Amino acid sequence: MVSNKYMKKYLFGILHILSTKNDTIINITDITGSETISRISSGVVATNGKDKKSNYCAMLATQKVSNVCKVLGINALHIKIRARGGNASHLISTGAHTVVTTLVRLGYKIGRIEDTTPTPTNGTRRKGGRRGRRV
Repeated sequence: MVSNKYMKKYLFGILHILSTKNDTIINITDITGSETISRISSGVVATNGKDKKSNYCAMLATQKVSNVCKVLGINALHIKIRARGGNASHLISTGAHTVVTTLVRLGYKIGRIEDTTPTPTNGTRRKGGRRGRRV
């Protein structure tokens, strides 16, 4: 039998990442998903407007969110990554990958990672016209 001093209790939260081409939005909720604990954008941390999409600003935003989680005792996270979706881009930007690696380096236990990007089921027409975007 393993003694209790070696067993660690995990308090889970849900980390929602919205990753677009120009910004990364991080939102942490409780395990039910109904109560928002902390929310920040990488644009809040950025000094210039062009820095919003950088990996460095995504890392700084993650550190601010993790400070709030440490105070509340959350030490494990389920991650839901979302790209723009719909009839827009389905690509996840590099800011989302930076958020996940920063949380691992900060010592959080990662439970499950899932992609929640919305996919269209024959929705509206895509932008660009009949012959596409002409460069």
